Order: sequence, then structure tokens, then C-alpha cells
Amino acid sequence: MAEWLIEEGIGETRALLLEGERVLAAKVMLPGELTAGARVTGKLTAKLKGTRRGVAMLDGGTEALVDHLPPQVTEGQSLDLLITRAPIAERGRLKRAQARVAGTDATQTGAGWPDGRILRRFPAGLWEEVWHAASSASLDFPGGEILVSVTPAMTVIDIDGIGSPREVALAAVPAIARALAWFDMGGNIGIDFPTLQTKEDRRAVDAALDAALADWPHERTAMNGFGFVQIVARLTGPSLLHRFATARLGMAARMALRRAELAADEGTGRVLQLTVHPALKAKLKQVWLDELARRTGREVRILADPGLAIEAAHAQLLSA
Repeated sequence: MAEWLIEEGIGETRALLLEGERVLAAKVMLPGELTAGARVTGKLTAKLKGTRRGVAMLDGGTEALVDHLPPQVTEGQSLDLLITRAPIAERGRLKRAQARVAGTDATQTGAGWPDGRILRRFPAGLWEEVWHAASSASLDFPGGEILVSVTPAMTVIDIDGIGSPREVALAAVPAIARALAWFDMGGNIGIDFPTLQTKEDRRAVDAALDAALADWPHERTAMNGFGFVQIVARLTGPSLLHRFATARLGMAARMALRRAELAADEGTGRVLQLTVHPALKAKLKQVWLDELARRTGREVRILADPGLAIEAAHAQLLSA
């Protein structure tokens, strides 16, 4: 059976849905981050005339768009709210959180952070595989790869491969299904398949998508004559792709700390030396480094090497 595993890292909490040793889905949550499913309180600051929508200032100091307001609610009133979509950072702007008035039913929840088994470390290599795929925004399939781009309007999946358009399109379907879950995607998603000339070929790809996405809640258009398919799925927060697009240094910094923890697990030495790109060194918070020293029981030493790529931090143990 598939099971969610949770790894509590430095600066972030990671989740993998595993079936055996196969990753089915992944999620990331940052400390103090507002997530879908959270119950919060806030004050209604604006009620949009002629609608059941408004804006609330949450007790934490952030704004949320509130839907399905009861008619009797007035501006200035305090509300118990259920977050339905976390805030999403985009280049140049922040999409505010979305919420609705929490019901009296205690079982009312949103689709947020999964319940799972907490363990010290994921099985070797699994998080790394997901992380590097999200960092490059791509996944390989036999004979080609898919490239995923985040835009303010939608997330777009492009397909590139060798073979006939039908062969490439069908071969890409499993990678598309994997990317949707690995990267925690939602909202409007466009898939740009190679142009397929016949209705029979387009129906074959539609059928393959139906089978591959049978367990993933969504609505989807049939492929049009230009090979384009649009998917709409529930969006509950930033995907891994959004996080890399807007905070790549932060993602790389947390991964560097994870590599340092792994190095400490696998060797001996009193000094834990972490070598990173200078831009990454500036991103490493002192509270994170203090936590790294506490967890590993080692003196932590940070070196900067401009020859390293942002994603290529290196950790090792030294005797002194």
C-alpha cells in the first residue's frame, strides 16, 4: 500500500508518498507557512458588493480572499476561517490565500498537509531524484523529455522526443502523470503534445491520459487539432516548481543542509565542512547552522567556492 513518509528537515518539512520504493507524490512545507486545511481567525476588512466574497486580515498579519460569506456577516467582524489555498509567490506579486468561513462541523477540513509516518531520513536517493527533477523542471521518458514551465496564467508542459508524433506523445504520458504528482501541481495546466494529424491518434493519447490520471482528481479537455490538452485540478498551494521559480536559492540552501546531515550520518570527524556557492552562503541563516550543529554534534564550517553551481553544495567531515 502507498504510504506518506515525513522527513523533518532544517528549514523545511518534506513528504513523499511511497509505494514500495517508488515515489508517487511529493510535497514541501516551510516553518510557519500557511497551508490548505488550516483553521485560522481573521477580521473581515472588505465585503465585495453584490457577491458573497470579501477580504480578511488574518491574525498572522496576512490577507486572504474569503468566499461563500454568510449574508449576515459585516465588515469588521471576526471570523473563523478554513484555508482552502495557501498564498503563492509569483515573480513580482503574491497571490493571496483563499479561505471560506469554517463550519460548525469539526470534521470539516481542506486538502492540506498529509498525515504520514515521521522518520529520520527517507530511503537513499528518493528525495534527491524528486528534487533534481523539480530543480530542472524536467523529466525524461524513453526517447525524450518533458519540460515544465510556470507562468502566472498556467503551468505548461512541453514534450520533446525522437520518433513519430504518436509514439512520442504516448511515451510521454507516464512522465506527465509522474510530474503532476511529484511536483505537487494544480490549477490550470496545459500540455503541448506533438501535433497529431488523425483523430484516431488523438483518441489514443486521450485514452492513455485517462488511464494514467485515473486516480488524480481533475477535469480535462480532449486533445485539439494542434495537440493541446488543458487540465484543471484543485490548487492548494505553491508547487515545487513555483518554489524553485521564485526562491531557488532558498531551495538550494535547504538541500545543502540536508547534504550536510547525510555526510554527518555516514562518516566520522569533529568538523562538518559545507562548501557552497557564495550566493548560497549568504542565504544560510544562522539559526539553520545552529540547528545543523545541534543535530550532528559537530562544529560546522562554511566555505564559499564560486566555481560551484548553486545546486552543487558539497559536505564532508574533517578531523580538525
